Amino acid sequence: MKLNTLKVMLAAGLVMSGMATAAENAGPFFTPAQEKRIGEVAKEYLMSHPEILVQVSQKLQMQQQEDTLKAMTSAVIKNQSALLNDKGTPSYGPVNAQVTVVEFFDYQCIYCARQAPELEKVIKSNPQVRFIFKEWPIFGKRWDNSLLAAKTGLQVWQQKGAEAYLKYHNALYATAHNEGTLTAEDISAAAKTVQFDVRTAPPVQDTLSGINQLAQQLGFSGTPAMVVMPAAGAATDNVTVLPGFSSAVTLQAAIEKASGGVKK
Repeated sequence: MKLNTLKVMLAAGLVMSGMATAAENAGPFFTPAQEKRIGEVAKEYLMSHPEILVQVSQKLQMQQQEDTLKAMTSAVIKNQSALLNDKGTPSYGPVNAQVTVVEFFDYQCIYCARQAPELEKVIKSNPQVRFIFKEWPIFGKRWDNSLLAAKTGLQVWQQKGAEAYLKYHNALYATAHNEGTLTAEDISAAAKTVQFDVRTAPPVQDTLSGINQLAQQLGFSGTPAMVVMPAAGAATDNVTVLPGFSSAVTLQAAIEKASGGVKK
């Protein structure tokens, strides 16, 4: 008989013995000596099979991720109105769309930059879907232009509307400047392409503060963060939360899920 099998049998025997003793004496399941021996057997086995610890760690990590996504989804459903009905937040697409895609992003975020062309593909192939852009300059304390780009984006939206905003948005990402390389000149040039007039720019700090507060309520810790949901009747089976980079294929699948599984 193999040594590992003997160890398992010994551990099982100790467990059964402890249970029998506890049943008879109404005391602890195991004596101190039994507890010590069980610990020794378990330690020896795990030392000989470290892959088990890796498997347990991976399982725990997956469970934590699932729990986090469930909590985020629940928060999204609870905050549906704030996500979809803030007039200060830029949006593109029909206001009566049945499905909405919401993105929280920072122009200085390299993963947001990688996300931008994927999102462009989805926008072009889904004219019936509404897209909401939550300017969330999480790198504003590190790079001033992160905050400047977000403020200018919100002001472009307020002053010039959806088409101009999307053009500005895409122009900034087209510079390929991120992770601290985005310049004030980049921002000014993008704003000029849509005839933005900074002299009549409306205040947008309240909108930025509201987006930041909402992101925290949803449990988001970084950008990009995507939410795909129906405009009404949001539930756990039709809402998708995507923290981190998402491909066009992934976003399209989430749109179909939100629309009831029917590709538009």
